[in-house]
Amino acid sequence: MEFEWMKIPWALLTLFIVINYGLLMTALVQKIGARVGRRHGIPIWQNYIDLLKNYGLRTSITHGVMFYLGPVFRLSGGVGLLLFVPSIYGSEMFSNFSFAGDLILALYFVFFGTLGMALGAAESGHPYAAIGITRGLSQMTAAELPFALAVFAVALQYQTLSVTDIVAAQQGSILNWTLFTNPFAVAAAMLSFLGSMMRPPFDVVLAPQEVPIGPPTEYHSSFLALMQTNRVLFPVAKIVIYMNLFFGGAANWPVFFLKVFLIYMVSAFVGVVFPRFRVEQSIRWFLIWAVPLGIIAVVRV
Repeated sequence: MEFEWMKIPWALLTLFIVINYGLLMTALVQKIGARVGRRHGIPIWQNYIDLLKNYGLRTSITHGVMFYLGPVFRLSGGVGLLLFVPSIYGSEMFSNFSFAGDLILALYFVFFGTLGMALGAAESGHPYAAIGITRGLSQMTAAELPFALAVFAVALQYQTLSVTDIVAAQQGSILNWTLFTNPFAVAAAMLSFLGSMMRPPFDVVLAPQEVPIGPPTEYHSSFLALMQTNRVLFPVAKIVIYMNLFFGGAANWPVFFLKVFLIYMVSAFVGVVFPRFRVEQSIRWFLIWAVPLGIIAVVRV
């Protein structure tokens, strides 16, 4: 037990590094989108200011216990996803608690936050929250299907559900990466990745071109701050999963930052080029283009 307790400070350090990197990456992506639209964009430190301000606010509005647990579940999904996979391959300090979980647990955490958020926002009774939840769950279900197929294909290929063992199987050469050994699985997963990042054309949940609806309308003060924290943490945590499963993992922090940056930029570049889908268009796109690739990836293994 002493070994596991010693991992807690290093896991907290990993969480601190990833949150700060996520804050900077989120601001950078917003700035890129603004420059494409011929605007100056926010300062790179703006997310820090917004986060600290919201954490300092309090509310006297009461909607019920589940309403306030929604952001907690949302953040728990991002934190759990990050801490139960290795951030740095081969590092005892930054392997986190990957020894205690596998790919099935990671998949659970991917969807855990979304379901918790849906239960919490629904308790407010506001019709806009219900609209946002419906959009979010519909798109997330369609987007996670090809990702689940890609994960099954990888598990079958390497005959293991251990993320660490999957990373180990990709060492030795860049040609050992799943990107080259199973390109159909990677293609399906990357198409799913575009939807899970909720950037254009898949930002149907927040719908910035319309009246803001859904959970961000209902939550405020420190509860909104929890959601903002997860918004910078969860994308990086999910990219860590992608990096480990498909792109050979990272043996040190510089490689970690570089790979996370490059994978993050895929959704950023797509987002500044394409307009937003409607909900039914988004779901149809995943079922027509991404799911068949995932099926092919499983069959060919």
